[in-house]
Amino acid sequence: MYSFINVTQVADCDVLISWAEKEKAELTFKKISEERLTTKYSSTSIEIEAELQGVLAEITAIETVIGILPEGESKEEASKKKVKLDYKKFLLETRKESYGVVALLEKELDLERTNKEIEEVDAFILAITNHKATL
Repeated sequence: MYSFINVTQVADCDVLISWAEKEKAELTFKKISEERLTTKYSSTSIEIEAELQGVLAEITAIETVIGILPEGESKEEASKKKVKLDYKKFLLETRKESYGVVALLEKELDLERTNKEIEEVDAFILAITNHKATL
C-alpha cells in the first residue's frame, strides 16, 4: 500500500513516525471537537423540534379562536399573538435548518470521516514501525 521500499534509513522512519503522530494528535483534537458538536446538535435538534411542535399547536388554536371571535379588541389581540407565533415559528424553522436533523447527520459524517482518518494514520504508524524493524 505504501512505498516503504524507498525508505532505507532508520532516521527517515523516525521522521515519518513523528510526522504521523503529530497528524494523529491533530485528528484526535478534531475528533473531540466534532464529538462535542454532534452531541450539541443532537440535543438541540430535539429541543427545537419539540418547541416547534408546540408553536404549531398554538398557531392552530389561535387561528380557531380568531375565526370565531367577533370584530373588536379581543380579535385584534389574538391576531397580534398569531403574528408573534408566526415569527417564532419562522425563527425555529431557521434554527432547525442550522441545528436540525440534517445538520446532525452532517456532523455525524464528519465524525466518522475523522475516525477513519485516525485509523489510517494508526495503520501507517504500524506499517512504518514494522518497516523500521527490518532496517
